[in-house]
Amino acid sequence: MKLRQNVRHWAAKQALTTPVVGNVVHDRLVGLHTDVFLGRADEAHREERRDHLDDFFDATMDAYLAALDGGYPEAEAREITHIQANFDFFNHGWAEMMEFPADELEAHYRRYEEFFADHGVTIDDPLGEFAPDGGVADAPATPDAMAEGEFENAVAGFADDAYVVDGDGELTTGGAEEPDDVSVTDAPGVDEDEANAD
Repeated sequence: MKLRQNVRHWAAKQALTTPVVGNVVHDRLVGLHTDVFLGRADEAHREERRDHLDDFFDATMDAYLAALDGGYPEAEAREITHIQANFDFFNHGWAEMMEFPADELEAHYRRYEEFFADHGVTIDDPLGEFAPDGGVADAPATPDAMAEGEFENAVAGFADDAYVVDGDGELTTGGAEEPDDVSVTDAPGVDEDEANAD
């Protein structure tokens, strides 16, 4: 999959593991992801999917942290969560929200099969053990969209590695080394006062 990686991603990683600030960034990242993917959906379906996506992305933050704890680099940990989301979009027939076409689902799963198996994640059960106790909010499926096979926001051909576009627009695989001078104040939703809170 092709992902971006810049100072905001590194700052978010740092902030998510910092007391007080972590909660703020967690909530902001959930909202950002929901808004981005709803922006790809037909306007008629956006609001009916919002609660589902909020719940889903809230759970994938735990998957991201578990992947980091498991030794995955930042880009791969983030890619894992995006793959989980694409499994969910596929299951709901939300073809227009998918980042890669349906015929690459298996290849993406296989790349992280060890992590997914350890946490009960499958294409049919995208959250596995990361699912909240009460589950996620329901949202209507659109199987006709999947049957039509129009994946207008999907980018094919990047299923064999984590492809990362850095801050300079350069495309590499695997992601960059974390910079030494990252500040949590660069993370989405954080200001100086929050960053300095006890």
